[in-house]
Amino acid sequence: MYISLMAMSVTLQIVLPVVLLTGLAVVFAVLIAVCSEKFAVKRDERIDEVTSLLAGANCGGCGYAGCDAFAEALVKGEAEVGNCGPTSKENKAKIAEILGTSPEEIIVINACKGGAKCREKYDYQGYGDCASAELLAGGTKACPTGCMGLGKCVSECPQNAIIIVEGVAVVDQSKCVQCSRCIRFCPKQTLKRLPKNAVYYVACSNPGRGKEVREVCSAGCIGCGLCAKNCPSGAITMQSNLPVFDYTKCTACGICAAKCPSQCILKVGTDRN
Repeated sequence: MYISLMAMSVTLQIVLPVVLLTGLAVVFAVLIAVCSEKFAVKRDERIDEVTSLLAGANCGGCGYAGCDAFAEALVKGEAEVGNCGPTSKENKAKIAEILGTSPEEIIVINACKGGAKCREKYDYQGYGDCASAELLAGGTKACPTGCMGLGKCVSECPQNAIIIVEGVAVVDQSKCVQCSRCIRFCPKQTLKRLPKNAVYYVACSNPGRGKEVREVCSAGCIGCGLCAKNCPSGAITMQSNLPVFDYTKCTACGICAAKCPSQCILKVGTDRN
């Protein structure tokens, strides 16, 4: 009898914890399942649809880790489909339809034509890269917003669509796929996106007044406003001493470029003045 009771006691000591732990495991499993269902952050189904329409290169040219991350940003309204160069126009249109937007076609230009006409602060002898030069007193140019022409954009462009001409980066529109990678790496942010229908643009980014600009660059915009005053369609306004185009109004008449005393209003795709 005593031995039997001892055996039963030992059995209970083994079985009871197992039963209790199993019961707790079942309870916690049910709680986790309920909580995961109740508090789950549901993935927007459109993300997978958009991802399937992207080029799938995962090149990172859009500024995101990959196509899935870019698709998520598109759905959240944090990115624009035009940022993906490799994706076809047809698929971009389909993506825009899914998102309820209109596909935006863009071009990339360099809003600076200074080059040799812009005064140098010092003779840079270090690693030949704009990003590196920027770390040393804000870059080589006396103009705080001037293109340094050291080619960071050139080395980052996957299409070899950018060359340095007379110390300034120039975008070859026939090669550019509008991935915007160059914009992301430009330390001065002189590379900018414009609507596809843009014909003229301002090749200066210095918001200073006329005298301030002339002290650092002979090719800079002096903010005289002649372009805005003479534009027959009212497509130009002056903001922070710089002309700003409304391309929905611009008729590409070219009067602004003809009136500009600094010749800093250029035609897209033409040689720099």
